[in-house]
Amino acid sequence: MAIAPRLELRQTQSLALTPQMQQAIRLLRMTNLELAEFVAEEAEKNPLLEVVAPTRPQSASSTVGQAGGGDWNMLENIASTQSLYDHLHAQIGSMRLDAAVAEAALFLADELDEDGYLRVALGEVAERSGLPARAVVEGLARLQTCDPAGVGARNLKECLALQLRERDRLDPVIQTLIDNLGLAAQGRMPELAKLCGVDRDELDEMLEELRALDSKPGERFGAAPIQVAVPDVHVRRAADSTLTVELNTETLPRVLVNNAYAADLDGTDAAAKTFISECSASANWLVRSLEQRARTMLRVSTEIVRRQEKFFDAGPAEMRPLTRREIAEKLDLHESTVSRVAAGKILSCEQGTFEFRRFFSATIHGLGERDAFSALAVQDRIRRMILEERAPMTLSDDRIVRMLNDQGIDIARRTVAKYRESMGIPSSVRRRRNMANAGRTGRAAAAALTRPRD
Repeated sequence: MAIAPRLELRQTQSLALTPQMQQAIRLLRMTNLELAEFVAEEAEKNPLLEVVAPTRPQSASSTVGQAGGGDWNMLENIASTQSLYDHLHAQIGSMRLDAAVAEAALFLADELDEDGYLRVALGEVAERSGLPARAVVEGLARLQTCDPAGVGARNLKECLALQLRERDRLDPVIQTLIDNLGLAAQGRMPELAKLCGVDRDELDEMLEELRALDSKPGERFGAAPIQVAVPDVHVRRAADSTLTVELNTETLPRVLVNNAYAADLDGTDAAAKTFISECSASANWLVRSLEQRARTMLRVSTEIVRRQEKFFDAGPAEMRPLTRREIAEKLDLHESTVSRVAAGKILSCEQGTFEFRRFFSATIHGLGERDAFSALAVQDRIRRMILEERAPMTLSDDRIVRMLNDQGIDIARRTVAKYRESMGIPSSVRRRRNMANAGRTGRAAAAALTRPRD
């Protein structure tokens, strides 16, 4: 076959976002405090924008059972961004990837926590995104090549390995060290050195190299730690016992467009008119985007509360399985919109203050014809079981499995161990030893060991 240059036409579809659209979808991701800061910055640049001090909540509320409708809006169906996501998005966008792999990489980037870790299973990502499992696996591999090194890791060991690989330092010896770091934590250095095939000096050098790595690669992109949790949404119980959902407008400024200022400059030169016209368009777009953000937040918040109504009555034990896709399908939104609305937002209620993400939980199936249980509710049951144990009869993971089976919950031992470790609860052997060493009663010791941590 002869090789010769030729012209070839291809037709592709893509979504181009204007700067205004990009701005509007970013608003969905912002918390109230971030939004107030953003509005203040915009007002400094745009003379037509007037910012009115926050007032008490008025009409931005909804009663559970009367979720706000509203017409479909394309801004609700476009993915949004955040600081770390923005950084990763630019890198992924510059890669030449298959469309499904690129979409998977972006979806995974949006699932990362503030430390840069991926805390959800790839199977769950594939299910929620509707993407092939192969694309999700490849998307993660591509994400893990991004800066900062270690981002996209699923645990500390993988985070360290990714950083060492980026430095071309991930050889079999140091991989063995990473796989057996537990021995170092237990002070079993001779055993660890033997496993790695090195002497003690070489082991100390490798450990020092690991300590110099960043265990939280995404942390530098996050905002400064919030000292006081400021709710974005309030859930209150009305006199008739119904739950009312309100946006916390006390922390949000009102934004107005000063058209009178534009009229005063109507007779000026062409350059001034062009500037004022651009400012007017930008200001009106911002006002509409803020209104759309408020409507979308209220709709999503109300639906979450409606689905988790039992939680607001009885606490975490009654948390139901819920996914972002279920909320999106109910409200006719893109699933990514629900993710953006929920990201970083805080809900205040009688039970306390909670991040929105706490209300989304994987499903643990019931035995027989029993209902399904949320992972968070099962974790709460495990925590309560351990709180009530008495030394020296601490509950093994196998015993906890049997107790949960008796309650109609179908769960594997490895899942119990994973949940226990995620809550920072030591093994039964370690708990029994700690109780004996501390000389405390079983309940006091367990209480100290099982404080939930986010």
